[in-house]
Amino acid sequence: MEKVPLEEFYMVYGPQVLGDPSAPEISAVEQLMDEFDYHEEQEGEFIKEYKEIAERSKNPLVKFLLDLIISDEEKHRAAIHAIVSTLKGDLTWTKREDSFQGFGEFNEEKENKELLKVTADFIKHEKEGIKHYKKLMKSSKGYYFGVFVLLLHSIIRDSEKHVEILEFLRRKLREG
Repeated sequence: MEKVPLEEFYMVYGPQVLGDPSAPEISAVEQLMDEFDYHEEQEGEFIKEYKEIAERSKNPLVKFLLDLIISDEEKHRAAIHAIVSTLKGDLTWTKREDSFQGFGEFNEEKENKELLKVTADFIKHEKEGIKHYKKLMKSSKGYYFGVFVLLLHSIIRDSEKHVEILEFLRRKLREG
């Protein structure tokens, strides 16, 4: 069985688990924030390693594929950062600029109507794109050792994710 570093164990389970009476109690929100904070750090480390490998690579395809991963990892880190910032703001009763605080405040009726319409258009566009990319995947089989299919499959997953995000936004706008 693999040993977990003590700081990682504390982050996940809290020091109270070890029966340390001097360990300060932390709330579930603080514990969750600490876990996200840890993952944000990890994303940063992975990004750094990916970039180092991509810079050393002489193969343009390897560079391109690693750059795609780096781009995704940077988005993951930004999302986790916003989560951490939101939790920190909630814990300290402050409104942090890089947080989601205020998300539920859809006050601008005109803006909401415009956003709702555009959201519906975007969902339609993404779904049509998925259909087209699936056709292109079939046509692209066998080209460049399967790289085209790999990339198109990745684009389809991203488009499906976009639909999920847009549908969430549309639901929240309708709830108003």
